[in-house]
Amino acid sequence: MDVVIAGGHGQIALRLSTLLAGQGHTVRSLVRNPGHTADVSATGATPVLADLEAITAPELAGHLGGADAVVFAAGAGPGSTAARKETVDRAGAVLLADAAAAAGIRRYLLVSATGVDAEPDPERGEVWAAYVRAKRAAEQAIRADDRLDATILRPGRLTDDPGTGRISLGPPPVERAEVTRDDTAATLAALLTAGHTIGATLELRAGDVAVADAVAAAR
Repeated sequence: MDVVIAGGHGQIALRLSTLLAGQGHTVRSLVRNPGHTADVSATGATPVLADLEAITAPELAGHLGGADAVVFAAGAGPGSTAARKETVDRAGAVLLADAAAAAGIRRYLLVSATGVDAEPDPERGEVWAAYVRAKRAAEQAIRADDRLDATILRPGRLTDDPGTGRISLGPPPVERAEVTRDDTAATLAALLTAGHTIGATLELRAGDVAVADAVAAAR
């Protein structure tokens, strides 16, 4: 496959590009910071400079030509403002959808977050509320876009523990729990070719089922 990852310097994206390149796939990773290109190249992916907050959909489509699938793994990140949750976490996901459609790409994986169906806890502050609402709005936009064959993945609280290769994967609602970034990347890699999950929203947690088996059973 030829896969383009938005948010290519993120911790999940770097793991995913390493996995995919190691399996012989072609990977292009979109990054906004030229200083991140060496880290991306080290995974076996080709870095592509593209700022999702500045580029247009037609311009972005030009970077996607020939791809079989796109993965939105971008996010404004810790310490960012409420405004950037909107411009990256929501608008960036929609921009990638528009660019993918313009480039004739249907397969789209959206890395979302658990808990976005509920109203955010006001005690966690304005930025957290903006994050939850941006992720929810991104999901709604991607789910409603009939130009895409989309799967939405909602990982639990992410950890840097070594992956186990065993997960729990299923539709919401699911209790909050942890999952490793390694296992999240492995799940995304498996979902890319799992056509039966198109249209699904899946909650990901640590579990006791092998990744391949969990993805095969997911609906």
